[in-house]
Order: sequence, then C-alpha cells, then structure tokens
Amino acid sequence: MHPNPAFRNDERALHEMLIEQVGFGMVFAPTPDGPRVAHTPVQSTGDGALHFHLARGNALTRHLEGATALVVINGPDAYVTPRWYEDSEQVPTWNYVTLELEGRVRRMDQDGLLGLLDTLSARQEARIPGDPWTMDKLPAEKLRKLLSAIVGFEMEVLAWRPTFKLSQNKSEKDRAAVAQALEAGGAPAIAALMKGLAQ
Repeated sequence: MHPNPAFRNDERALHEMLIEQVGFGMVFAPTPDGPRVAHTPVQSTGDGALHFHLARGNALTRHLEGATALVVINGPDAYVTPRWYEDSEQVPTWNYVTLELEGRVRRMDQDGLLGLLDTLSARQEARIPGDPWTMDKLPAEKLRKLLSAIVGFEMEVLAWRPTFKLSQNKSEKDRAAVAQALEAGGAPAIAALMKGLAQ
C-alpha cells in the first residue's frame, strides 16, 4: 500500500469490481520454511470473504488453515515519463492499481470447493463466445480424482488496503496529458481509470 494518502480509495464497490474483473491474485503467508507465495484465481463472496484454491502439493497449502494471509490483486499499471508533464524537471514514476487483502484463512469442505469451481468456471466461460464448458461434462470418477488434487480456502478479510496511484499528486493539466499519452501508447485501462477516478 502506497504511503501517500492521495492514492487511497475507499469505494468498496470499486474494490469488488477489481476482484471480479482481474479474477487472479497472489496469496502470501509465512511458513516454517520462510515466506511463500501462491498464484491463484480469486473470488469475492461480496460479504467480506475471499475464496481461492491451491494445488494440494503447493508449499502454502498445508500451512494456511487458521493462518493470517495476505492476498494481492494487481490491476492495470503503466510507466509515466516526465516528458508528459508541463514541467519536465521531475522524475519518472509508475501509475498502478492494486488491492491488498489481509485476513484469517480456513479450509473449505468438498462442497464449498465444488461451488467455488462451478462459480469460477461459469464466470470465465461467460466471457468466451460459444457453448460454455461445465463440470457435468466430466465423468464423476474423473472429477473426484481431479478435486482430490486441490484444496479450497476461504479468507475472512479483516483489512482492505487499496492503492489507486493515478497521478492524483499532479495538476489537472498534467493528469489529462498523462492519461491521453497512456491511452495513445496502448495502456487504455489505466488511462480510463485516471479519467474516471483521479480527482
């Protein structure tokens, strides 16, 4: 989380939208072998919890039950050159959006895991043209075997720490110039956020 309060954003609906749109994050936690990270699809329950799953053999899996973990979800980002500012005697920077979620983790039962996978696959399949894939296309024994290779988790989110660094510490003219340059340079997502959110 960036220390500058100008880059805070308390709009919970926006945080939920980021989780929904990105759908993927990193889970960090300490283990007896040192800190570890796992990369996984994530899903918000909409009521303060986050669901994810890991391979049974992942270095974090056996250490997460009851632990406090940190999940990081990264949104769009882009390099910003001083050449885009009215006064170019400044240093380069990076605009970015990220959300840190901290909380206690519990292991899901098989029904919870199956529900998570159903929801995740339905959400992603809806974004792809054509007939969606569903889990009922797998034979029951094959599905049972595949499910045994992963573990589902729920994190009760106790802290939401967003950073929306979108040139809010620059003049309105500079912000507009940066957004325009980023859009023209192939970074439309961060440019749209700058236009819509930066005050």
